[in-house]
Amino acid sequence: MKILKAAMLRVLAFIAVIIITIGSFVFISIIQEALFIPKDYLIWIFKSPYSGLVIIFEIYLFGLFFAIFNKNWREAWRKGKIFKKYRKQVIAAFTVFNIVLVYTIVSAVTVVTNDQIINYTFLSPQGKEYRYNDIVKIKTGVYGKGRVSAFTHSKGDFFYIIELNDGTKIDLAQVGGVNHDEDERFVIEKLDRQLVNMDIPKESSMKYFEYTKKDLGKIYTDKIRNILKNTR
Repeated sequence: MKILKAAMLRVLAFIAVIIITIGSFVFISIIQEALFIPKDYLIWIFKSPYSGLVIIFEIYLFGLFFAIFNKNWREAWRKGKIFKKYRKQVIAAFTVFNIVLVYTIVSAVTVVTNDQIINYTFLSPQGKEYRYNDIVKIKTGVYGKGRVSAFTHSKGDFFYIIELNDGTKIDLAQVGGVNHDEDERFVIEKLDRQLVNMDIPKESSMKYFEYTKKDLGKIYTDKIRNILKNTR
């Protein structure tokens, strides 16, 4: 009976992780779109490494749920003298931490429209606006090393990094959403042609391109190839 109960708890925990994961990303995306994304956008970016904080948020949120529904943890919290003495301070610190964490995640957005780039940050929630001619360099290619943490890329990931005139770098391939449900690689290809025609310096590499074929269909890898080979 205990074995069956333990197995059921593991299954429920697994289901809870999936629900929390999907729910967290959906919740964050809804907030970001409501606060920062204009109707005329082409593509918006959920910037790294802040996007990786969603995973951290999920892990500790799941741990919190486990603690709430675990009798031993609840008893330890209720009987613990330290927790009892500093309960208000702990709750206040926990609340502030979560507000800062959610704000940090939500504000990590860059929006690209037909004629400008708007970059939002923790310290600039109103957004800083750039024109396309404020882009001083483009670097694009495919990563050849695998993921080692929630804050890094995966092997075979395509990147398209623009550098702005104040040193800000943004990877347009870290897509949060695309207007009209068009695939992001199609949008980036069109944007790339426009930027290259503006004579913006571009550094491109076909190295590791073959890795993209592992998880993507030919229609998408062809777009990546076009972007990588579009140079002057």
